Amino acid sequence: MGPHPAVAAIRLAVRRVLHDILTDHSSHSPRSRTTGERAGERVGGRIGARLARPVGGIQAIPEQTPNERPPSPLVLVACSGGADSMALASALAFEAPKLGIRAGGVTVDHGLQPGSDLRADEVALRLRELGLDPVESITVTVGRDGGPEAAARDARYAALDAALERHGGTAILLGHTRDDQAETVLLGLARGSGIRSLSGMAAVSGAGGRYRRPFLQLDRQTARKACMVQALPVWDDPHNADPAYTRSRLRHEGLPALEKALGKGVVEALARTAQLSRDDADALDTWASQAEASVRDAAGLLECAKLYALPPAVRRRILRRAAIEAGAPAGSLFARHIEEVDRLITGWRGQGAINLPGKVVAQRQGGRLVIRQG
Repeated sequence: MGPHPAVAAIRLAVRRVLHDILTDHSSHSPRSRTTGERAGERVGGRIGARLARPVGGIQAIPEQTPNERPPSPLVLVACSGGADSMALASALAFEAPKLGIRAGGVTVDHGLQPGSDLRADEVALRLRELGLDPVESITVTVGRDGGPEAAARDARYAALDAALERHGGTAILLGHTRDDQAETVLLGLARGSGIRSLSGMAAVSGAGGRYRRPFLQLDRQTARKACMVQALPVWDDPHNADPAYTRSRLRHEGLPALEKALGKGVVEALARTAQLSRDDADALDTWASQAEASVRDAAGLLECAKLYALPPAVRRRILRRAAIEAGAPAGSLFARHIEEVDRLITGWRGQGAINLPGKVVAQRQGGRLVIRQG
């Protein structure tokens, strides 16, 4: 008799991601030798042996053994102790050894609640009991920039990045579910941030694709059920039910109200919207990258007439990229900023410079758009 359907679902999701990680890891490892190269090694074996001897007092470094395999990748799971991340940790611990992958875990203590350090130690102990190694508990200091939720997220990802580098890991698995994706889409819609925000969280993100989200096609209840049937203890963060937090209000009030008004299937529809929006946003980003060179003059300045001829979605992407390259922080550069810069192209009436975050200034000069530090 096989595992419970919920357990089978989470394991399958993790197995697929681990296969992707192995494929990526292999593609970055030293390439396999061809038949011709191996034959050349046999013919030149005696020459190679002579070269390996000390020459002039210097020991030559022997070549890597042809059949020597690269070290197996290390995959970490970010675990808060909640149902989503505990289900993910259990699936990683089960699947990784079968694929020859080393598996470890990281838990982050934000220090925002009494006893959070003890809880982090408990989570670390549970990860070790699952057989994960290495396991690390990291305490961070949460700032205030961007609000409490954004500040905690920034501190957490910084800690995860550092842990991955410290342990020489390949990837970090995150337990975001389809429900989290739906909430992210609604938050982006409420901010009016454009199609990129509507695309939600990517299945693969971060530098070099280090962050992987196996559960974006699974609902939250599947993860919780998997923990229950495996008798895995879980911790429900009280912040997730605190109405002081926007996402909490959306989870417990907003989404239920939408389902009551529109019927079941809202979460699935929002997650599907995220994927469709991501595909469109990726295509527009590619178009903008290819078009950017054609709208710059010999000095590299943006030509207003050529920008005007582009579709608005492509033009605004070029303007946003130019502002970021000039020093505007991406997280502080909103749609309203880009719209104001866009008016220098589409609604030029001699208006003055536009001030952007990061002390960046955009102004029109002689048919050129100049974006630079003020």
